[in-house]
Amino acid sequence: MHEEQPEAGRYRVDPAPGVPRQRRGATAPTAEEPAAPAPEGRRDTRRRAAALARRSRRRRALKWTAGAGALVMVAGCGGAYYLYRHFNDNLTSVKVQLGDESERPPAAGDALNILVIGTDSREGLGREYGDEGSTGHADTTLLFHIAKDRTNATVISLPRDLMLPIPECQSSQGKKIPGSAREEFNNSLGQAGRDAGCTWKTVEKNTGIRVDHFVQVNFEAVKSLSTAVGGVEVCAAKDINDSGSHLKMAKGRHVVQGEEALAFVRTRHAVGQGGDLTRIPLQQQFISSMIRKIKSDDTLTSPTKLYKLADAATKALTVDSGIGSVDKLKDLALDISKVDTKNITFTTAPVLDDPKDENRVILKQPDAGQLFAMVAADRSLTETAAPPAPEAPAGDAPAAAPAPAATTPAATLPTVHLKTAQLTVRNGSGKRGQSGPTVEKLRAKGFDRAAVGSDAPLADTTTVSYPSGMEAEAGALAAALGLPGDAVRPAEKADPKSGLLLVLGKDVLTAPATPAVPTEAPEDLQRVQADDTDVCAK
Repeated sequence: MHEEQPEAGRYRVDPAPGVPRQRRGATAPTAEEPAAPAPEGRRDTRRRAAALARRSRRRRALKWTAGAGALVMVAGCGGAYYLYRHFNDNLTSVKVQLGDESERPPAAGDALNILVIGTDSREGLGREYGDEGSTGHADTTLLFHIAKDRTNATVISLPRDLMLPIPECQSSQGKKIPGSAREEFNNSLGQAGRDAGCTWKTVEKNTGIRVDHFVQVNFEAVKSLSTAVGGVEVCAAKDINDSGSHLKMAKGRHVVQGEEALAFVRTRHAVGQGGDLTRIPLQQQFISSMIRKIKSDDTLTSPTKLYKLADAATKALTVDSGIGSVDKLKDLALDISKVDTKNITFTTAPVLDDPKDENRVILKQPDAGQLFAMVAADRSLTETAAPPAPEAPAGDAPAAAPAPAATTPAATLPTVHLKTAQLTVRNGSGKRGQSGPTVEKLRAKGFDRAAVGSDAPLADTTTVSYPSGMEAEAGALAAALGLPGDAVRPAEKADPKSGLLLVLGKDVLTAPATPAVPTEAPEDLQRVQADDTDVCAK
């Protein structure tokens, strides 16, 4: 049941313990009838009670704002929570089907991974945004990782045009939806009846990072939440006139809300190179600014803003059943709010142009696997103390490849269809018996046509060479073995039918059986810090 909303200026705050309420029928002193002066002792008591009440209101405001700021992170475009039970009616929750537990990545422990899906659904919005009545796809997707000690958070943007495998999934109604070996990530939601659970499974399968919860928002969320906080400051490094989003913005700083806020986060044609990869930094700038606004005194001291923000957020969110109540969402938000804004780092999954389609991208390996492995192991992108690397287990089994700059096994699923990729493994380590075990491991990772070749001349390091047109397959192979980027080399004169060639070097003899977790992020990784107020759309 929805209850009547409090009017602006009449927000109820209970008095602090020990402060008496005014009795019914009692008349407050007026300007014409000043109250009789109280004895000195009573004045002190009243002053202490008034101070106590102010501190109590301040504590409540701090709690509300901490939760609101945290939920903005979770919602990707903004959010808050409200303690009163009637806001449960605003929330929409979905029970997702994630399949066999044994096929999922290992649990993150005390760390939290929240998948935020911004859908481009036009349902109920008419023709104003095009594609009238569209059910929506995974237009904007962010994976929020909150460290187990709550000192930092990493937010990975996953491009909508990313080509990758989409696994078989099951809708909340029990409908089985076939998977696809190669499809646009955007289609993991909305296509063929896929729901948020399908996007959830797709992210887990392709990153090796276990997701704990999901939050889904639509166009209206950006408009309502930005308006609820009184606008969000953004910056343009040049004049912007985007015919697609209808954003017209002069160079400089602006406070946007409602339609203008939505236009800002949808803009891509008039900035950068005009694609999704140049829209992502605008969204990261907007979310960072929203987080700062939620945590500011301007919001903290305004009960009206807090109420509007809570009402807008709970109406805008669709969440999984695990956080499908205000109480659970509140507890989650308070937990996340412990992260200092300066320690929130936004980044984008490393990608490169898809050689098969210039309008799409694929994961850049081994960089993407390196980033995913860091997040899965709770390594921070922010300059905070990193936890010690776990010791590699001892073992005498031959290793498939050297470990530095590696990915976790679960994070190495290919972004291309590898079942038909020809792959020959040759042993150049100088020690017999290395090729066979490597081939078996590669077949388990999806390289069905991996085969043992003749021994190669002695080689110090392991390398992958590929003919023209197999760049993506070579990158996936390097990621599966945890090889550094310079180990992948084109073989310009090779016959395309010969496929990939893996030469095992002497380094496989000294590599540990379990790949080490990377301690540093890939070079040239795109980043935006949530506390950086100088970020501008270019």
